[in-house]
Amino acid sequence: MMLVSLGIGALVAISLIVTVTALTGKPVTLGKYQPPTSALVGTKVSSFSLSGVNGGTVNAPWHAGHAGAIMFFASWCTPCQKELPKVTAYLKHHSYGSVQLVGVDAEGAQSGLPNAKAFVSSSHVLFPVGFDPNDSVVTGIFKFGQIPETVFVSKNGVVKDVVFGAISPRTLNSELKKLQHA
Repeated sequence: MMLVSLGIGALVAISLIVTVTALTGKPVTLGKYQPPTSALVGTKVSSFSLSGVNGGTVNAPWHAGHAGAIMFFASWCTPCQKELPKVTAYLKHHSYGSVQLVGVDAEGAQSGLPNAKAFVSSSHVLFPVGFDPNDSVVTGIFKFGQIPETVFVSKNGVVKDVVFGAISPRTLNSELKKLQHA
């Protein structure tokens, strides 16, 4: 009886695989992890201009015709606290030509600019960081509900990739090189 049940189960599984393959025209792959993709990839995003955490103005790189990466973070974000110092240390020894990296601090109006300044300073950030107290860029333009996130955008403002969560220096390097050659 048990062998009959196993046989029927195997037959059902094989039938489902054959049906899915026939309907989609693509083979079914099991166990292969695919990182999540963003609906933003391939879309053109608006330019932005924010007050800089350390003064001045921070603009979207594509505003001036440069490809760029935008790192979204905040001091209260535990993954950001681990990510940002590693990325900053890595960037001290690497250059990506005209590709620009900017940060957007999503501290929010409650935590405020003092926390943003302290976090950027303690993380030794070398790239420009804009302050987004009302989330006009984080949730307005990019529609993110959480951070950290890193977005890679062409010089024409088209999103090429989005990395959800903390980014490793290795992944950052790979994505910035892609933008450099795009």
